[in-house]
This record gives sequence, structure tokens and C-alpha cells, in this order.
Amino acid sequence: MDISNKNNININGWKITVIGLGKSGEAAALLGAHLGANIFMSDGGSTPDILDRKKRLISQGIAVEIGGHTDKIYDADLWVLSPGIPQDAAMVFTAKEKGIPVVSEIEFGSWFTQAPILALTGSNGKTTSVHLLAEMCDTENVSPALSGNVGTAFSEAILKDLKNNPINRIHVLEISSFQMEHIVHFKPFISIFLNITPDHLDRYPGMDDYIQAKMNMIQNQTNKEHIVYNDDDPLLSKKFEDVLPITHGFSILGKGETQFTMNAIKIYDDAHATLIQLDQLALPGRHNLANALAAATAANILGVPNSRIAQVMSTFGGVKHRLEKVCEINGVTYYNDSKATNVDAVKVALDSFDNSIHLILGGKDKGGDFSQLLPHTKNKVKEIVAYGQAGEKISTALRDAVKLEQVSSLKDAVEICHLNADAGDIILLSPGCASFDQFSNFEERGDVFKSIVKELTQS
Repeated sequence: MDISNKNNININGWKITVIGLGKSGEAAALLGAHLGANIFMSDGGSTPDILDRKKRLISQGIAVEIGGHTDKIYDADLWVLSPGIPQDAAMVFTAKEKGIPVVSEIEFGSWFTQAPILALTGSNGKTTSVHLLAEMCDTENVSPALSGNVGTAFSEAILKDLKNNPINRIHVLEISSFQMEHIVHFKPFISIFLNITPDHLDRYPGMDDYIQAKMNMIQNQTNKEHIVYNDDDPLLSKKFEDVLPITHGFSILGKGETQFTMNAIKIYDDAHATLIQLDQLALPGRHNLANALAAATAANILGVPNSRIAQVMSTFGGVKHRLEKVCEINGVTYYNDSKATNVDAVKVALDSFDNSIHLILGGKDKGGDFSQLLPHTKNKVKEIVAYGQAGEKISTALRDAVKLEQVSSLKDAVEICHLNADAGDIILLSPGCASFDQFSNFEERGDVFKSIVKELTQS
């Protein structure tokens, strides 16, 4: 099928194969079926989550195969890939050789909306920033829908819109590099870049490939669209020196011309009017200043009043699984930072506290260099407990400089920290790894951590 012209795409009657039965794959299948396509869903796994989704889709009349991919996947006019499927997978090459167009779920969903898209990416800080932005935009004149890599798939949000026809809709998306690997028409009204640091090097041959996947987000933007970027990030400041869209830098170091500038006590706008005093910000940490400025800059472009921007900055207390305070037990405070899936995110977490820390690291290795944590552990980290598939790598990188114990499970890690902690200490789950060795996603990992801690309160 020809998908070269977005305006002419009508998938009614198309045979569409959706690869990967996760949240986004299920959402794409349901969206396609709603629009009259004949959907075939295929997944190589057979986990309980996959089995549940298979039952739901079959009940909707959608054909599903799990536990492997048969040649039925190639009887298709279009492929939609879930983000967990690598772009260099052999079956993807085969599909392309057969002339089957291959698109991401983000791309697929974008075909069926005319609403402006605000797309935010970065190696760290995405979830906090995108929630800040959605709340800032939630006004009388704007109705934001938050989706993407934050729990609700973009295709699910689009399907809800097709059924309910909301007024003044904008889509606020958190997007990972995986979701931008098969972009054709996807074009945000505002693209937002927080930072780029090493991540997902288990998936990409090198940093250049990772960066290029991120940059796919702007490939269709024109001089009528906008880019918001962190001018303090040397890579980003160079990337956007000569691009077609309108650029807007933000900086906590006072670099360049920005909509909002900060000094030691306040943030003010380009007319030098005070936006907010720094001691009124609800979120602690310098990294959250950057997140807030990114969101504020994008909201300003949309015409959101400064009063609304300041209100959200003063009340927004954070999101689940990102430096989330769980509880205090005998003077020891437990924090869930399961969203920290790379080394740089762990650095941010460690730098957010002055107390002594018992750090839980581990999960599925993403190619990170754990030795980079050493400067951030000095005089602060009492011990590290490493668990899971990356446990041995973490131990090799850090055991000579930091007290370290290696265990097999998250539960064992929490219990060891609990036994060793003193009043005033912090027990911090900031894994620096993906969750997929023992959990289906970082949310499940964070929820399990919180349930383990809850059990400690009852013992």
C-alpha cells in the first residue's frame, strides 16, 4: 500500500500485521480494527500479560498468534511495530524486502488526528517534564491528553478521541528513541528535547545511532513548527544551530535568549516580570529546574498564561516511580526511583540527597558504564546492593570502591538494606537498568518495591 501521502491514507479493508503484544501493540490493533482494517497480531512471547491481551483482542474479533511468528505475518499491506521490536530484527528486513511498509505505533496513531502534538524526549527527566507540561496546558482553552511512553499508548488516546470528539484537544507525548525508529509523517507542533546522554547502547551500535533515532522527531517539521531544547546540553545546542523549525532554548545556567531566565532567587520572563520564586517550587533539585523550564517554554508557545505555569510549578509534587517517597520506618526513608533506567538518571537521584544512602542497583543491563557513578557515591553511599542480570557487571565496576553486596532478587536487596540502615539514612531504589529481566516494566518493578517495603512496616 502507498502511504506516501498522509491525507490519502484510508486503512479500511487493509491487512495490517501488528508485531508485539504490549500496551502499544494492543492499542494499535484496536485502533486499526475500529477503522475497518483486518488485523493480525503476532508476538513471540507467552507471558501472563500477553495471554490476557490475547483474550481481549480475540473477544474483539482480532486474530492473534503468540509464542512465535509464523509466515502469516507477511500476508499484510502494512506492519505496525511495537517499540520493543528492534529495527534490525531479521523479520523486519524480510517484511521490507517483500515491499511491506513498516511504521511505528506512534507514526500509525498520528495518521488519525489533526490535533497539535507536543512530543517530548530525552535520556532523563521525560516523565516528570511531560506531566508538568500536560498540567500547565490543562486550561479553559486547551484540553491535553497525555500518552506515549507513560502508560497510555498514543493509539489508545487517538481511539478515545475518535469515539468522543473532544474540543480543543492537544496530544502531549513522552517519546523514547525506540518509538521514532520508523517515522514517515509524524510531525509535532512542538518537539521538546531535554538532554541526550548514553542510553540504550544495548540496542544501538553506538551513540550516533541513538542520537539519530532521537532526531527523527524533527524530520518532518517546517518553519511553522517549534523546537524547545536544553541549551545547557552541548550536543543539543550544536544540533539545533541551523534547522528549519523555530528554536527556543532553555537554560538553568543563563545561556542564550530564552522565554524564561533564572537567577539565584527567582525565574522571570523575557519582559523581566517574575514568574515564580525558586523557594516556591514544589519539585526539589536542579535537574527539576530544567524540567520545569522545558515545560514552561513549551506551554508559553501555546499561549498558556504565566499565572497557570507558575501555579503548576508551585503545586506539582512529582510522579510515581521517579524519586517517589514511599514511607519512613524507624527513621529510615524509602524512595522508589524505578523510572531511573540508565546511569545518568541514577546520578541525578544520588545528587538529590544529602543523607547517607543505601543504593539498590540492577535489572537488565542496557550497556551503561556503572563506574561513572563513583564520583557521586563518595561520602554519601554507605552501601550498594546489586541484583538481577546486571548484578555481576555492577559488582565488577564498583565493588573495589564502595561496600557492595550482590543478590539475586529485588526482595533480597531491600531486606539487606533494611537490616543495615540507621535512623536518618535513605534506602533508594534507583536501578540504572531496564526492568525486563524480572519485571514486565519499570512500573511493576516500582510497585513490587513498594509492596516489599509495606511488608516491612507490618513486621
